Amino acid sequence: MLNNYNYIFLDLDDTIWDFHANAKSSLSDIYHDQKLYEHYPDFEKFYHIYSKKNLELWSQYGQGLITKEFLIVERFLHLLQKVGINDREMAYNMNTDFLEILSTKTILMPYAKELLDYCAERKLPMTIISNGFTEVQYRKLRNSGIEGYFAHVVLSEAAGALKPSPEIFEYALKLNNARKEEALMIGDSFDADILGAVNAGIDAVYLNNTGTENETTDNILEIKSLKELIGKI
Repeated sequence: MLNNYNYIFLDLDDTIWDFHANAKSSLSDIYHDQKLYEHYPDFEKFYHIYSKKNLELWSQYGQGLITKEFLIVERFLHLLQKVGINDREMAYNMNTDFLEILSTKTILMPYAKELLDYCAERKLPMTIISNGFTEVQYRKLRNSGIEGYFAHVVLSEAAGALKPSPEIFEYALKLNNARKEEALMIGDSFDADILGAVNAGIDAVYLNNTGTENETTDNILEIKSLKELIGKI
């Protein structure tokens, strides 16, 4: 399956850039800076409540059920309301601080840099395809020192479509002047990255970070580490 691809499409968060580690570090900064330990003595509980709500909201955002504006306030307002604080302005400011801090974090996924170097050496054009917010994703790439690896960065806000919609993958194909059979998508979200790519006629590699079981087909390869791709594409 891993032969004859001329273009590599990559998700960013939790595929190349370690969102979970970087987000936890950023939330820890906010937790201490804003003395949220006065309301949540246990940071791990604070982080668990945020993560669960954030995942739920991103799923709804990907389905087009909620707006970006609702997501960025609600994920922090939910935390505040849990301890009796119903302050939307405070939630909005927490999100602003979070995104500012988050974009300065630079932890990459294991073997991400090695995979990028390998693809670059093979002169395989790489394109990021992400649902992440424009104002944050470019800063993540720049601060992590990996922006130069990518021929294109396709973000949902610019493409006018969210993964798993085929339109965002078709947008990436057009930017690269590529045929769908020439491209390979690599991502960690089975629904957004993998099924989205396959439904657009693009083969996909599923980076299974969580150990969840999903039904794969001939045009989907499941891996546990990006290391498995080095030397094979």
